[in-house]
Amino acid sequence: MVFENEKKLLRIIKYTPTIFVLTITIFVLTASFWDNKKKFEKDKEKIRLEYIQKNEELIKQRVYEVYDYIKREQEYTELELRKTLKEAIDTAYNISNTIYQNNLDKSKDEIKKLVIDALRNVRFNSGRGYYFIYENSGKNILLPHNRELEGKSFWNHQDAKGSYIIRDMTNLLSKNDEAFYEWYWYNPTKPDVQRKKIGLVKNLPQFDWFIGTGEYLEDFEKEVQERVLRNIREIRFGNNGYIFIINYDSIYLSHIRKEFIGQNAIKNNDTVEIKKVIEDLIEISKKGEGSYTYIQNKKPDNEQSIKKISFVKGLNNWSWMIGTGFYEDDMQRAINDKKEELNQEFRDYLFKTIIFTCFLILFLLIISIYFSKILQEKFKKYQNERTKQQNIIAQQAKMAAMGEMIGNIAHQWRQPLSSISTSATGMKLQKELNILEDKFLIEGLEQINNSVQYLSTTIDDFRNFYKPDKNKKEFRILETINKVINLVDLQFRSNGITIIKNGQDVKINSFENELIQVLINILNNARDELIKKDKDYEKLIFIDVLKKQKNLLIQIKDNAGGISKNIITRIFEPYFTTKNQSQGTGIGLYMSREIINKSMNGEINTKNVTFEYEGKSYEGALFEIIIPID
Repeated sequence: MVFENEKKLLRIIKYTPTIFVLTITIFVLTASFWDNKKKFEKDKEKIRLEYIQKNEELIKQRVYEVYDYIKREQEYTELELRKTLKEAIDTAYNISNTIYQNNLDKSKDEIKKLVIDALRNVRFNSGRGYYFIYENSGKNILLPHNRELEGKSFWNHQDAKGSYIIRDMTNLLSKNDEAFYEWYWYNPTKPDVQRKKIGLVKNLPQFDWFIGTGEYLEDFEKEVQERVLRNIREIRFGNNGYIFIINYDSIYLSHIRKEFIGQNAIKNNDTVEIKKVIEDLIEISKKGEGSYTYIQNKKPDNEQSIKKISFVKGLNNWSWMIGTGFYEDDMQRAINDKKEELNQEFRDYLFKTIIFTCFLILFLLIISIYFSKILQEKFKKYQNERTKQQNIIAQQAKMAAMGEMIGNIAHQWRQPLSSISTSATGMKLQKELNILEDKFLIEGLEQINNSVQYLSTTIDDFRNFYKPDKNKKEFRILETINKVINLVDLQFRSNGITIIKNGQDVKINSFENELIQVLINILNNARDELIKKDKDYEKLIFIDVLKKQKNLLIQIKDNAGGISKNIITRIFEPYFTTKNQSQGTGIGLYMSREIINKSMNGEINTKNVTFEYEGKSYEGALFEIIIPID
């Protein structure tokens, strides 16, 4: 009957999923086809709007990237200028110093003339940069653009802002060997008014001079602008995407059509209502940023007029409008292509999925029927073989456990049996020699008895651990602890050892006999250490029981001084012991850990602790056992 039921269950398992998958697949695909078709038709306008929104975000992002690039270049303009000036001054200083060192045999005036002649015609920064030299008294030594002023004092000269230029420079150089300085001076290319200039001056102490150079900020900034524009003019997005820049005077600075650059955008007739479009775009830029829709007369790749959506952002400190856009016909063509692509993909997907699913289900049906017949014919044989194999494995495991147990017993019995043999032989020999004393006889018998008891205890330890009838049962932990204390109390009291228990009487469901075995092992180890103490030493063992959520915590500590740091990590190893081999095998704590960890699904740990009891401080070993309550 069991076999027949299993065959029925097997048929259900094999056929039901296939039929279910077939039904659900057909239903879902059919419903999905019509639902997606209706939804797609309904969402066509949504697709168009999403495309516009996506491209608006894209052109905005592109403008922001260019804007951020320009802002970074602006931030670095003055830093770059200072770096350029520093390099120029260092060059002039090195030239002057080299001339001085190479001509020490000449007079000072001759050396000065050599320096002036060497620096007079030096130019840099696209020909704008030159060197000037002053005596510390304010007398000009070198001024290439105004040689008529050489030899005159500029000590009392003021710039357009009222600053005493030479006085300020000499004051700065009295504190530092070189210094940056800002002043206003006439630009040779625009001599109508003084322009802001940034310069660097440096002492030439061997001549009682200082040398300097400077750059008009607007000239250097213009150079930076040209570099920025060259880079921006190379930016392209696809066939028709580009960045355009128009200044607030309506002049094209960057455009995909190179012929537009430098021309007035209003006169280019690039869009319908060009004047209004340019003015609106500039106004938007001055206020910040925004989008704008207009009709462009020509696309870069054809001659047709088309609607264009542009995004512009103002760069007010340079009076620039930065912008880019996208064309509606590109958008519409992309939307139509995407619509057709999605429609075709969806139709292909549905068709292929239906065909594939039908073949797959047919294949699964054939395979299921074939294998179910084979399984039905061989199921009983399989069950019999499986049962037989399980019996063999169980017997092998039992024999392996028994062999291990016998090996361990043989290992543990070797020394105690030797001790028994030695004691018996000694008593026999003394008896034959007629010198056997009662005291020696009693000690020998006690030694034999202790060894026999130890052998018996060892057998019980292994028997309790390996016995097949281990079953969980409910018991109260304090009652179990009392059983343990009753077993060892007489022996402990005879050695002056006091056991103090404290804790909650918790009911648990576990293996009581095995727990008793573990507790006795731990107590015996504590006993063995305590009896090493002096007779007048107060020997104490504490047993504390606590309930911690779903676990039971048992703490056992003594005041025997603790476990040596060298061995505390090894005490749970099999056959590790610090006792004489006739008294200890090192199996007790190992067995305890096996019981707690494997049989009871718990944990056992140990550490050294310091504690106080009745006003006295003690040190000892603490064993912690954590086991589940249920």
